[in-house]
Amino acid sequence: MWLLCRCTAKYVPASFSRGVSASFLHVLRRSKSSCNSAAFMPESAGFEGVSGRDALHDYSVSHSESFWAAVARQRLSWIRPFDAVQDCDLSQGRIKWFEGGKLNVSVNCLDRHVHTCPERVALIWERDEQGSEVRYTYRELLEMTCRLGNLLRRHGVKKGDCVTIYMPTCPLAVASMLACARIGAAHNVVFAGFSAEALAERIRDAQSSTVITVNQGVRGGKILELKKTVDAAVQSCPTVQQVFVAIRTENEVEMTHRDFTLEEEMLKEDVVCEPAPMDSEDVLFLLYTSGSTGKPKGLVHTQAGYLLYTALTHRYVFSYHDGDVFGCVADIGWITGHSYTVYGPLANGGTTVLFESTPVYPDPAYRFAVSVDSMDRRN
Repeated sequence: MWLLCRCTAKYVPASFSRGVSASFLHVLRRSKSSCNSAAFMPESAGFEGVSGRDALHDYSVSHSESFWAAVARQRLSWIRPFDAVQDCDLSQGRIKWFEGGKLNVSVNCLDRHVHTCPERVALIWERDEQGSEVRYTYRELLEMTCRLGNLLRRHGVKKGDCVTIYMPTCPLAVASMLACARIGAAHNVVFAGFSAEALAERIRDAQSSTVITVNQGVRGGKILELKKTVDAAVQSCPTVQQVFVAIRTENEVEMTHRDFTLEEEMLKEDVVCEPAPMDSEDVLFLLYTSGSTGKPKGLVHTQAGYLLYTALTHRYVFSYHDGDVFGCVADIGWITGHSYTVYGPLANGGTTVLFESTPVYPDPAYRFAVSVDSMDRRN
């Protein structure tokens, strides 16, 4: 069973979001210029001569250093303030943001919200089983993340390592991502629909010694043999030393000498995990392209700039307001899932939906009823 699993038979209150189709600055430009810019973005109260959204857009372009400095100081919690806002030259492939600054992404997504609203719901997990959901508060998600972070540290994962995560969209997958961020390890989330060969290629390229997976996945009423896929993949991955296996179903799977049951190991750990101070430009995660046009390419995303981008676009592109329930149904194995299922909503202290199933299971009418019911309850 999942750690801290508490199921209730309710419809999930999610408003499903469209993909990002406009940049943050374009959103500013399209907004009504007569609106109060300080109400729209509180930081603008300190921008001289800015009184409307058109003026705010113009200021962000003409005074980009001041604009991004103010937003970064206000929206992120820093261990050490940054010295420079940006050092970017696209012609030379140089992109650096907030150099000299130190922070921890998991602290920004969890700890600071636990200090103010520990019992706010962070995650609503709509499971594949019809009419069931699991909710986790920010306090519970922080405890889960800390246990996982301590577990990884105890098993030798250190700052700069890369952990491969091969899991469906679920609370422990989110906690695994945040646990890596907490201890300074990068994560490499691989879409749980990929084959053993595709998984192995990404593990080898990331040089991962640790893999986190589940015994079996459940999607559309079907069982997915994820542990067996991992077993086949690691046969050609000599760097892999350990595999942590979470339990999603009651079915037993074969365990080898390198395998550990994740929940059992987590219960041995403390609920407090010291966060690693990370430089703004340290690696946060690797994410590989699909490989449909050739060899998969591992893209690197760093700490502060990425987190600020996801927080701002989540709030302004999707018009998120405090108290909203936000649902992005992209799998966490894709960048949209990283940004708008995990990091953006949690950075803003929001409630985010984890969707395990498919839009047509058990039938399209049921999934439509779920979204309509959620809209009715929100309004």
